[in-house]
Amino acid sequence: MEIDILFDDPAWEATALEPLAGAAFRASFAALDLPADRFIISVLACDDARIAMLNGEFRGKDTPTNVLSWPAEDRAPDRAGDMPHLPAPAAQDPPIELGDIALALGVITREAAEAEKSFDHHLSHLLVHGLLHLLGFDHIHDADAALMEGLETRILARLGIADPY
Repeated sequence: MEIDILFDDPAWEATALEPLAGAAFRASFAALDLPADRFIISVLACDDARIAMLNGEFRGKDTPTNVLSWPAEDRAPDRAGDMPHLPAPAAQDPPIELGDIALALGVITREAAEAEKSFDHHLSHLLVHGLLHLLGFDHIHDADAALMEGLETRILARLGIADPY
């Protein structure tokens, strides 16, 4: 697995983003029975102002958010509540670029404090959440949300993190 991290906000360098991303992504791929070494993920570690700009540009919401994801390919299921069309990389093929995830340090820090959660646990949850979006999972419809949240809970349990819901 290749994880390309761009530290847009130098304050991120004081966090454990790199090892947490590796652990969260490996646990996610294992839960889905996907070979982690066949994928590339890009992560933008930014501040609240940058993510607010991106949120405004791509979602029409001019406010900061904790995580944004841009899948390289639409893998959405045909019906709400069904599994997305997960990639099936062959060993001889080059790794598949799944897309980009952006994370906002200030929002994540505030949310963790408000929920009385560990920053690392909350960040791990958002890394899993972002990766699942890249793989075609969503939470717009109740059936999709139940599938995605259930999977997140199982993945986080593999990491020793309590159910965030």
